[in-house]
Amino acid sequence: MSILSSLFFSRNLACLIGVWAVALMGGCASRPAPPEMPIVQLPRGDGVPATAARLDALLPADVLLIGEQHNAAEHQQLEQQVIALLAARGLLAAVALEMAEAGVSTASLQPSSTEEQTRHALKWDNKGWPWAAYGPVVMTAVRAGVPVLGANLPRSRHQDSINDSQLERQLPGPALKVQQQRIRVSHCDLLPESQLVPMARLQIAKDITMANMLSQAALPGKVVVLLTGSGHADRTLGVPLHLPADLRIKAIQLRAGDAAGNKSGAAFNSVWLTPALPEMDYCADLRKKYLPK
Repeated sequence: MSILSSLFFSRNLACLIGVWAVALMGGCASRPAPPEMPIVQLPRGDGVPATAARLDALLPADVLLIGEQHNAAEHQQLEQQVIALLAARGLLAAVALEMAEAGVSTASLQPSSTEEQTRHALKWDNKGWPWAAYGPVVMTAVRAGVPVLGANLPRSRHQDSINDSQLERQLPGPALKVQQQRIRVSHCDLLPESQLVPMARLQIAKDITMANMLSQAALPGKVVVLLTGSGHADRTLGVPLHLPADLRIKAIQLRAGDAAGNKSGAAFNSVWLTPALPEMDYCADLRKKYLPK
């Protein structure tokens, strides 16, 4: 081969290599980014080993309901520990929330997603549910790559549920009476008698909606966790009554103070006590609403 021919061949080869390199770069650029690795961090604190031991005593389970007192900060801390422990073991299927409406989720988010992106995905109502309280437990699941699901009855369906007399048939007669009595007591005996039945219907509709979300999220060999008020977690009145019989269901009541009432009974598989809360007059606002001036 002549020198000129060799030079021509070398230049053509260099051009071809350049074209191939550009093509390869273009091909890489058009490929979707690989999914992010989850970030699972075990919680810290003196109480974590005790939480892990109490959790172990309840497993295995397909559904774990954690019934909290919404104004007890220690309860959200315990919930975060449970979520982190299950995620670290690869056992967490999903986290369902009373604090967000059914139909929203973080399933499309990456583990590195921001808190703002997470609140937007869940359409978070910060006035009703302070993010400062629930953000840490929600973000623990998001960082672990586990979906967080809204599970509560959408507000747009409240009135239809209140008017639906068929909902009363979803509870046995005695349980329905207990549900109505609890509504009476929780409203400080100030709720007009005519509102007890409609309010019970609404409570039942919320329980059914949460149960449906848990059933859909359940995965073999893993645990779907519901974070909710203790009334919804009650095995004799709440969400568990509306779950399929083949699911292994465990319910925890987080209770502030009241060490004398540490027995779970039929309502809960376990009661976890936390320090008592400062005394407050929770009926003051209701008295203003219902009592004549």
